[in-house]
Amino acid sequence: MNINTILKVKDIEKVYGNKGKVTHALNGISFEVNKGEFLGIMGSSGSGKSTLLNCISTIDTITSGHVYVDEEDITLLGGSKLSKFRREKLGFIFQDYNLLDTLTAYENISLALSINHCPVNKMKQEIDNVALALNIEKVLNKYPYEMSGGQQQRVAAARAMVAHPSLLLADEPTGALDSKSAKMLLKSLEDLNRNQEATILMVTHDAYNASFCKRIIFIKDGKIFNELYKGSHDRKTFFNSIMEVVSVLGGESDNVF
Repeated sequence: MNINTILKVKDIEKVYGNKGKVTHALNGISFEVNKGEFLGIMGSSGSGKSTLLNCISTIDTITSGHVYVDEEDITLLGGSKLSKFRREKLGFIFQDYNLLDTLTAYENISLALSINHCPVNKMKQEIDNVALALNIEKVLNKYPYEMSGGQQQRVAAARAMVAHPSLLLADEPTGALDSKSAKMLLKSLEDLNRNQEATILMVTHDAYNASFCKRIIFIKDGKIFNELYKGSHDRKTFFNSIMEVVSVLGGESDNVF
């Protein structure tokens, strides 16, 4: 394994059902993600992309194969070791913000640091830094009900990133946002990736969202169908390339430039 490899997925399968009726949600998927990558996972509904994310995040278990994060085989972890791995290595951004209504943005973000016993003086510095990166300094003292959906999602992103996880997992993070808020969040993730070398894996069905990534893996029927690299192309050119693959897959994008 390359020393820069954060995530290695090797021949994983996820099978549902029994002998009478078996469904292969994932069927022998393998790929690697290096430090500082912004990887998108695309596919139509039922393709297996969310199952893949759930298996990587340890929300679900795989039937066979291996998943390595920072060279550790997470498929072998359980109990307290698995909890420690999630706490220290992974950050999560989901479609639902999952903020605690009784806590301010600052307090919501600080939870991730408190769990890891971060000193108070360092905690403030870390929260200030991530708030600046995500442009949420002005809402740190507000409660979720006092914020827009876009601000709540960026607070959720800050909570996921503040402890510097090895891997940030985002599952349709703009699904509950209007187009303006979605674009702000995507630009914030792009900036985190570029300026702080955050390693991000984002599941999306939308080509516009995917155009912010550096690489896209397309999933069809539980297998890798295609792969695209952004390289030196601008985002609009990359978007057009993504749409070409999406059209072959038979899907469609909700957003246009």
